[in-house]
Amino acid sequence: MEFLFAITIGVLVASAVYLMLSNHLLRFIFGLVLISNAANLTIFVSGRLTDGAPPLIPEGADAPAIAANALPQALVLTAIVIGFGLFAFAIVLVFRAWTTLNSLTPDDMRLAEPEEAPK
Repeated sequence: MEFLFAITIGVLVASAVYLMLSNHLLRFIFGLVLISNAANLTIFVSGRLTDGAPPLIPEGADAPAIAANALPQALVLTAIVIGFGLFAFAIVLVFRAWTTLNSLTPDDMRLAEPEEAPK
């Protein structure tokens, strides 16, 4: 099962790198979301996948030999919330760039940079 997750994480990272290297700002944002999801899946898989093992053990009960680790699940939940906030902020920035410059390619957005003076 971990092998399937490793392949999935590899495909997510490869897709994210491909999108982030394209010359378009919106594709870059989607690549950022994909790489964030790949990192979340990596953290989740690192917590050992256990089939049917409870993450919490009732008081007074004997501890099972294998219990699910709740820490990676909490970390992933926090990372999802932070990632969604980052995505929302980035989408607002992209929208502002589109309304101001009417373009989402970085080459067309170089209006704020001064031209080099000819020598």
